[in-house]
Amino acid sequence: MRRHEYLSWGRYPRQRPSAVWYLWWRSERLPPTPPGMTLLPRGYGRSYGDCCLNEGGILVDATGLNRWIEFNAEEGVLRCEAGISLADILTVILPRGYFLPVTPGTKWVSLGGALANDVHGKNHHRVGSFGCFVRAFELLRSTGERYVCTPTQHGELFRATIGGLGLTGLITWVELQLRSVETAWMRVEVVPFGHVRDFFRLSQESDREWEYTVAWIDVTAGGRQLGRGVFWRGNHARCEEAPPYPPREPRRMNVPCDAPSWLLNPWSARWLNRFYYWLQKRRSGVAVVPYDRFFYPLDAVSRWNRLYGRRGFVQYQCVLPPTTAEDALEEMVERIARTSVTALLGVVKRFGEVPSPGILSFPRPGTTLAVDFAIEGERTWRLLDELDGVVRRAGGALYPAKDARMSPEMFAISFPRWRTFCAYCDPNFSSSFWRRVTAGLL
Repeated sequence: MRRHEYLSWGRYPRQRPSAVWYLWWRSERLPPTPPGMTLLPRGYGRSYGDCCLNEGGILVDATGLNRWIEFNAEEGVLRCEAGISLADILTVILPRGYFLPVTPGTKWVSLGGALANDVHGKNHHRVGSFGCFVRAFELLRSTGERYVCTPTQHGELFRATIGGLGLTGLITWVELQLRSVETAWMRVEVVPFGHVRDFFRLSQESDREWEYTVAWIDVTAGGRQLGRGVFWRGNHARCEEAPPYPPREPRRMNVPCDAPSWLLNPWSARWLNRFYYWLQKRRSGVAVVPYDRFFYPLDAVSRWNRLYGRRGFVQYQCVLPPTTAEDALEEMVERIARTSVTALLGVVKRFGEVPSPGILSFPRPGTTLAVDFAIEGERTWRLLDELDGVVRRAGGALYPAKDARMSPEMFAISFPRWRTFCAYCDPNFSSSFWRRVTAGLL
């Protein structure tokens, strides 16, 4: 076991576990926990807040569990150890005509982490969340007991673990249903729009014919251009639409060190947003592009989180119910646009009606907004508290995988079934996030 600083992707908060336990074989037992100490599984640390941190406890690094167990190429069903990355899975399944049924905005996450956070993607309006395609998994509890969980076998533990933030035990392997594709290319249309309310019109007219939809919005633009942005809609390209060769491996840039704190500020953020809108507007229209460019644009820049400097950043992601989404989203974007906080990378997406299987799953019908904010002291926290108020009045919820400062009250509002979930938590598992959001409630 080693002790050193482990960070989430947002690099905030900066915490140290008491020890890190590395797992290499799924037959291994979990480490013994001294009195008052807890365990938490960890993958590649792509959660933005503290749900992958365990201050003063033991982190169980599961990235060594990265082997294939079984792949049924006829039915598109794979079984892998939970520490394997989605990137490694794609290298094997794409040449065989399959793709992930749901994928987040980065492929550098573990299979177990995708399950534990019940991640969503650009096709939620069609198919729902990641957990909808999980057929089975093995869960190792701190007592040494192992449970093979399916929707019908240990069903409640199955539903608690999907979206359960690693608090029900260690996932050792996962069986997943894939989706078939003809090529590794995407047919994508880029549609610029001039106001945040245009997003709802574009989303409604796109949902039926396009499997994947998402929008970027300029959260620094106000007035008549409030929340202007770019709408992307895409489908997997058919053989007759795509080049007769696979896409090249994308070139990756690297941010070698922490950027100086003055590099990103409200002025530079405003100009970066303007430049990005202008650049994408020039690319409007339909094109066939490699899947990486559509699904994982930020993966092209390795360690891009260093651009925020040592202070790090927080991503604020919420979901707003359909009945209140338009007014609430406009109010939130207006508050962000007139603030002096550095805000970048605003993303909007519509969630569909397919129910997520997890008790603590975040996706639900409505509209989700995600914005990155540089940490600039009290003014950042003050703005996020204001946004909490808008979400609360709208009847919305916050996303644990992106959170670093949600209050216990906001957590209870966001996840009214959290007490039901508690019955399935492993008593020796905990996280910095869980202790923070349940303080005073348990």
